[in-house]
Amino acid sequence: MSKVTKRKHVMNEALWDDYELPKENQSIVKVLKSKGNNLHEITTPAGEEYLVSMPTKFRKNIWVKRGDYIIVEPIPEGDKVKAEIVKILSKDSIKFFKESNVWPKEFEDRKKEVVAVDDDDLFVNTNRTHVQPYQSESDSSSDDSESEDNEK
Repeated sequence: MSKVTKRKHVMNEALWDDYELPKENQSIVKVLKSKGNNLHEITTPAGEEYLVSMPTKFRKNIWVKRGDYIIVEPIPEGDKVKAEIVKILSKDSIKFFKESNVWPKEFEDRKKEVVAVDDDDLFVNTNRTHVQPYQSESDSSSDDSESEDNEK
């Protein structure tokens, strides 16, 4: 099988969502960071952190970034690397898992709980000079006095 054909099949498999729920030995985890050599550090819903490996068929074809959710399957010989990636979850499959009540409560979005923040509380970039907005009140009062002088 050529590289192009293999890539096409792997991409179709990854993008085609079969909406299959995780099996009992599989778990949903969140990617924390990439460690290189096709290893990724993840966190479980319980808060445990460990490394997972990217299977050979996904390498150089599919990329996983920080914040993505994946399904992993434990590997028995794992000491530092305890699991292998089975599936990378898309937004549609995450939505399906939430509707099926399979999604871990620990991974629920906190965006709904965030309250609007005042402009004063926002981060100020110290690399930029802070310019005060143009005040036209003092200029308009001087313009009024000049116009009154010109009328007399």
